[in-house]
Amino acid sequence: MVDHGGGAAVSPHEAYRLIGTPRFGGILVVSDHASNRVPDDIDLGIDPALLTQHIAVDLGVAEVGALMAQRPGTAAFQGNISRLVCDLNRDPHAPAVIPIASDGHAIPGNAINHEAHLARLARFHEPYQTALGQLLDSAPPALIVSLHSFTAQLASNDEPRPWQVGVLYNEDDRAARLAIPLLEADGLVVGDQLPYSGKLLNYTMDRHAEADGRPYLGIEVRQDQIGEAQGQTVWAELLSRLCNRVALSFS
Repeated sequence: MVDHGGGAAVSPHEAYRLIGTPRFGGILVVSDHASNRVPDDIDLGIDPALLTQHIAVDLGVAEVGALMAQRPGTAAFQGNISRLVCDLNRDPHAPAVIPIASDGHAIPGNAINHEAHLARLARFHEPYQTALGQLLDSAPPALIVSLHSFTAQLASNDEPRPWQVGVLYNEDDRAARLAIPLLEADGLVVGDQLPYSGKLLNYTMDRHAEADGRPYLGIEVRQDQIGEAQGQTVWAELLSRLCNRVALSFS
């Protein structure tokens, strides 16, 4: 069992990993798409090279989250499978939760029957979301940080994305309104609900933050900013400072 710092414990699971020790009133960095891992017993039927691309993983977020979790009071809860196996940030009833195509690439191994579809959800999606809920209940943080990354452009659309970082939210924009001017003060090009809106893709935070009134900050970092170790270190420090300042407003 893993002690989460608040009394309750959740067994390790192939769908997620926990880095650091969550603290009451601390910061929890949640990254649904931190891994490109495909279990040995699942064949997606794709070119393995695709597992190094955005359709499989949010590049850089695992490393940034782990660096942030080295700081006292911060922990990182990360998805431990590729989003091509099961998208942990999708509604379990949404067709794309087990995608049969992504950004123009077919995923033939995901053309599975209903029974296999439900089994995949039960194996990955449900344990991930349940464990996160237990973690938040056992060690309620002052701030949840939903950390993702985005490409400079989509393969299916060559329109460039100029934002170095995006801030996403659904109905609760309390943390976003604090974070955006702070990021801009650092000289960054910041997208407010860009490169896409948190009103569209926000399942994990809708379920665990918005539904319970927990403060959260949705962050999307452009992947060329965190593709290498130096950028990951820079952004881990920047986001740690930012999140501490935002969290103080809710503590």
